[in-house]
Amino acid sequence: MSAQPTRITHLIGHQPWPGVAERTSPVFNPATGEQTGVLDLASAALVDEVVDQASVAAKLWGRTSLTRRARVLFAFRELLNQHKQEIAELITAEHGKVTSDALGEVTRGLEVVEFACGIPHLLKGGYSENVSTKVDAYSILQPLGVVGVISPFNFPAMVPMWFVPIAIACGNAVVLKPSEKDPSAVNAIAELWARAGLPHHVLNVVHGDKEAVDALLDNPTVKAVSFVGSTPIAQYVYERGTSAGKRVQALGGAKNHMLVLGDADLDLAADAAVSAGYGSAGERCMAISVVVALEGIADDLVAKIAERTRTLRTGDGSKGCDMGPVITSQARDRIAGYIDAGVGAGASLVVDGRQDAFDGGPDGYFVGPTLFDHVGTDMSIYLDEIFGPVLSVVRVSSFDEGLALINASPYGNGTAIFTNDGGAARRFQTEVEVGMIGINVPVPVPMAFYSFGGWKASLFGDSHAHGIEGVHFFTRTKAVTQRWLDPSHGGLQLGFPQNT
Repeated sequence: MSAQPTRITHLIGHQPWPGVAERTSPVFNPATGEQTGVLDLASAALVDEVVDQASVAAKLWGRTSLTRRARVLFAFRELLNQHKQEIAELITAEHGKVTSDALGEVTRGLEVVEFACGIPHLLKGGYSENVSTKVDAYSILQPLGVVGVISPFNFPAMVPMWFVPIAIACGNAVVLKPSEKDPSAVNAIAELWARAGLPHHVLNVVHGDKEAVDALLDNPTVKAVSFVGSTPIAQYVYERGTSAGKRVQALGGAKNHMLVLGDADLDLAADAAVSAGYGSAGERCMAISVVVALEGIADDLVAKIAERTRTLRTGDGSKGCDMGPVITSQARDRIAGYIDAGVGAGASLVVDGRQDAFDGGPDGYFVGPTLFDHVGTDMSIYLDEIFGPVLSVVRVSSFDEGLALINASPYGNGTAIFTNDGGAARRFQTEVEVGMIGINVPVPVPMAFYSFGGWKASLFGDSHAHGIEGVHFFTRTKAVTQRWLDPSHGGLQLGFPQNT
C-alpha cells in the first residue's frame, strides 16, 4: 500500500506555517506517477503578510555588518556542502532527474554561494580624494529591502541559489516562491539557512501558483523580482512587475543551436550533442535542441549521435539510469505530440523515444531520447521550445548559412560551435546574436563570478543572474560628496582593531 502523501508547507521566519490552506496542490514522483506530497498554496493575503514581516527583518539585516553577513554565508556554504547528497535525492524524487545530475545542480548552486561569501569585497564601492579643494567623493551600495524570487521546476535548487545568496549577502530579505511541482529541495535548503544563523524572516519560502506570483509582483514593498521560466510567463512577469515600479530580471526560454563545422572532431561533437540534448530529459533552458551540421559531415555525425542515443537507458533516476522521466504526464503527452508533428511534417525520425522500454514504474512520465534528421526550419519541432528529449538536426551548406540560421531565431540564450578552426570560432563568438556561447563546450553555463543570461526573447530586463550583475541588481548606489572643514580627534585606542 502506498504511503500517505506528506504535507509540504511554507517556511516563514524559519518555521513551518501553522495555518490551514484553502487550496493545495499534489506533488508526484515522476518516475512512478505516485502522489507523494500535498503542497499548501499561499493566498495573496498570506504573501502580503509575509512581505510585511520580511520588511521588518530587512531593515535590521541591511544594517548588519558585512563581516557578520559573510560569516552566515560561510556557515551556510559548509552546511550545504555537507547535505548536498540529501538535497540531490529530494530533487530526484520530485523532479525525476538522475541523482548524479541533481548532485551536479546543487554543486553549481554552491558555486554562487561561494561567490557571495566575498560580499565585503563586492560591496566596496569607490572613493576619490580631493575631487575639488578639500572635497572627496565616493559611492556606496545599499540593499533594496524586500525582494522576490520565483524559480522554475527544472532546477529546484540551483536557480534559487543563483539569486538568494547574493540578495541576502547584499543585505536584503527574500520571499522565495519555488515551483509547486518540486518544492521539497527549497524547504531543505531554507532549513540550512536557519542553521547557519540567518535571522528570522530574512528568508521566507512561500509556496503557491499564479495567485502568489501576482501578489509578489503587485506588492509595493517588494522592490525587485527575479524570475526564471518560459518566455510567455517571463514577459508577463516583466511587464506586470515593471508596471508596479519594480526592478525585474525575467529569464525566459530558449532554442539552443550547436553548429558543427567540417573540421570538427565528430566523436567529440556527437558526445556533446547527446549529453547536452538529453541531460535532465532535455528540461534545461541551456539544452542543445538543434544540431546545425554542414552537409559534408552530416551523415557521419547523425550516425554517431544515433549510435550513442540508442545506448541510453531511460527510467527511474534514483536507480542508475542515464535519463529520468519528464516532470508531468502532461509534459510527456505534449512531447509525444511534437514527435508526431515532426513525423507528419516530413522530418526523418532516426530514433523514436516513444518506443523505448523504460526502467521505471508503469505509471511514470517517460519519453525516451528522440532524434530527428532533415528538419525544416518551418516545422514546429524546430520553432518551438519542446523542453524534452527531442534533438533535431538541420543541415546547412556553409558556416555563413549556419550562423544566419542561429541569428534568425527569436531566442538568444545559449549556443555552441564545434570546430578546430580558431578563426571560425572567433568570428562565431563575435557575430552570433546569443548571450552565452560555447566553443567546443555544449552547455556554456558561466561560472558564478560571471553572469548568466541570454538575449532577445530569452531575457526581459537588462540584468543577468549572479556575478557582479547580480550584486548590482540587488543593491542601489549612492554617490556622496563631502567636505570636512576641521579635523576631529577620536581619542587614544591602543588595542588591536577588530571587525564587529
